[in-house]
Amino acid sequence: MASNSRFSSLSREERALQLADVLDGYTQFADFNSAEMQLIEPLRTLRMLHYSAWLARRWDDPAFPRNFPWFNTTRYWEEQILALREQQALLQEEPLPWLDKQGENR
Repeated sequence: MASNSRFSSLSREERALQLADVLDGYTQFADFNSAEMQLIEPLRTLRMLHYSAWLARRWDDPAFPRNFPWFNTTRYWEEQILALREQQALLQEEPLPWLDKQGENR
């Protein structure tokens, strides 16, 4: 979740520029439908929820408490709640624009 926190702590312009770098690399290998930009934050939120749910479902497996000891801590859940609140705010925003190398909308 740390990578999400670092991303969401950036300004909207900085996030758009980072996204532009990712899309520039992606489009070297495949086409990208810009209409799918609106799915980025909802899918990110779903991934966050799915990861915690996956850990919770597997918690009775002895390997999980051993390898994910932070999962059942107060700190983890406080950070999850904060991250989800940040996601809620991002979900209320317009999708990030797809910028070119000069920072202009594509």
